[in-house]
Amino acid sequence: MERAQKVQVVEGLKQVFNEAGLVVVTTQSGLNVAEATDLRRKMRDAGARYTVTKNRLTRLALDGSPYAGLIGLFTGPTAIAYSDDPVAAARVAVDFSKKNDKLIVIGGGMPDKPLDEAAIKHLASLPSLDELRAKIVGMINTPATRLVGLLQAPAGQLARLMAAHEGTPGAEPMPVTPADDAPAADAAEAAPAEEAPAEAPTDAPKVVGEEPEENGES
Repeated sequence: MERAQKVQVVEGLKQVFNEAGLVVVTTQSGLNVAEATDLRRKMRDAGARYTVTKNRLTRLALDGSPYAGLIGLFTGPTAIAYSDDPVAAARVAVDFSKKNDKLIVIGGGMPDKPLDEAAIKHLASLPSLDELRAKIVGMINTPATRLVGLLQAPAGQLARLMAAHEGTPGAEPMPVTPADDAPAADAAEAAPAEEAPAEAPTDAPKVVGEEPEENGES
């Protein structure tokens, strides 16, 4: 490789190490063209990249970068997987290594945080950023969350919602709170009771000293 080409490779790797959210270091020995092509395709589909590295040039690129702590991993036939997503590259590399023992994950890291093989495998089991976003959207759309928004709505909006609910066929009537019955009860207590009309006498008044007449001949 010409010197100019080496400089170009180092500069390209420096850009990777300055921008990547995750770098996974692997050893790969014996991967044929078809297997390597399949691995690269799976990396691209997940938003990650995979490239075989030359150790001396890679160590030069790592020097002074956020991934400088990984320099010691670059011995033997190495390759790196990297992604902006802090999970994607780890997931593809670990899944591929489970099915093909020619690829071995030996470590990696996030910016300024080296990770060993066990940590990379644990990272591979976590949801990706896209999956987390989908879960958050799902939480926002849950009835409980809509209820919180309803409780925080202005009184006018709640009144319109109640009116719309009561006008919907099959909708149950909105419950009436005790406060709604209070004015009617107070009005009932304040209204004076009407006196019942006096009953008319059924018998004529009796005159004192008057004797009843007897029927008969004189």
